[in-house]
Amino acid sequence: TDDQGYADVGKFGAKGFSTPHLDRMADEGLRFTNWYVPQAVCGASRAGLLTGCYPNRINMLGAPGPSSLGGIADGEVLISEMLKDLGYATALFGKWHLGHLRKFLPLQHGFDEYYGLPYSNDMWPYHPGVRHLSMEKRLKRWPHLPMIEGNEIINKEVSPEDQVSLTTSYTDKAVDFITRNRTKPFFLYVAHSMPHVPLFVSEKFKGKSEQGLYGDVIMEIDWSVGQILSALKKFDLADNTLVLFTSDNGPWLSYGNHAGSAHPLREGKGTTWEGGQRVPCIVRWPRRIPAGQACHTPAMHIDLFPTIQNIVGGTEPPHQIDGRDITALLTDPAKAKSPHEAYFFYRGDRLEAVRSEKWSLHLNHSYRSLKDQPGQDGIPGPYIQKQTEVSLYDLENDLSQKRNIAEDHPRIVNRLRDLAKRFDASLRANKRPRGSL
Repeated sequence: TDDQGYADVGKFGAKGFSTPHLDRMADEGLRFTNWYVPQAVCGASRAGLLTGCYPNRINMLGAPGPSSLGGIADGEVLISEMLKDLGYATALFGKWHLGHLRKFLPLQHGFDEYYGLPYSNDMWPYHPGVRHLSMEKRLKRWPHLPMIEGNEIINKEVSPEDQVSLTTSYTDKAVDFITRNRTKPFFLYVAHSMPHVPLFVSEKFKGKSEQGLYGDVIMEIDWSVGQILSALKKFDLADNTLVLFTSDNGPWLSYGNHAGSAHPLREGKGTTWEGGQRVPCIVRWPRRIPAGQACHTPAMHIDLFPTIQNIVGGTEPPHQIDGRDITALLTDPAKAKSPHEAYFFYRGDRLEAVRSEKWSLHLNHSYRSLKDQPGQDGIPGPYIQKQTEVSLYDLENDLSQKRNIAEDHPRIVNRLRDLAKRFDASLRANKRPRGSL
């Protein structure tokens, strides 16, 4: 999903709305309590998920919009390409955000089918930053939002009415794909545009929650998960299909009642604090994963490529990736150890934090934080810039990152700082260019 916070699922502490299908998925599978995104922003996070690389390694940073001329490079190998080479049917329904020009679209990167938005659903002339302008002036900043199927634009001007049915249409496409490919192996990537602002929900879910429109939207996403799980069960595929649910980054806190929650984590989307980097993750695979367990060992989106590669016997990419195989964490979460010494949290091209075992080290950096009160009803509130010094947190005893204990543990600070310095230097020496025209 898009911008769904750590606490926006029942089993992760959601309040004001219910997520029965996701909760059942957790009861029947595995819940990761320390799952991280490779960067806390839309496009970069998705690049890491699909390639197994930190976005910086492949120069896929930020959230490219309609004016971008770049995208995912032809030489990068995506999960979809690795699986397609093994005979899997592949499909993406939802948001892409790895380049909107034809050469960067999903069909050129291993997907047989694609239906969705090329970037975020707020990148259109109704963006709150241009509402005060005439439509002519708005369109110079944000052109109309297109809906794409395959390689073709099928709707040049997605309207608010069209966005109402986004979650339903993605779900219907997903169920149809499962139905048509039930007798062969398949890879289905459903990337919901919600709950990224502007929020839209179908009539059947309006007013369903106790948390207004945001809660309604999450309940519809939960319904979508239920529809997909039901389709797998209908065709006797549920036991041997690996299903994973997660988000691309933490909540966009400046949107107030139209944003989610990362409680009790610090900050949100666009920061390297836990509230931006840590997201809910649930994995269900009854044939291999024990039911009703929780994994507290850190893991990240970048680990999905090598893990899936190991499970299916896929070919290794010809270039360096950053993820590691975490199959052992899936099948034996209580005993398995992390294959990583540390994870590295970047904002843009700057390394700001390191997570290793129970420790979180933040280097000197600025970050955005809410100035006063957040916005309401789709209009964001202002951020201010704050500064942090080198700080160390024990996440087992200080999940909210309130107590800087760097002075008490100088050896740990020095070890993690040296680790960060060495990794950053290595990554910068081995970067690959993003795709260009």
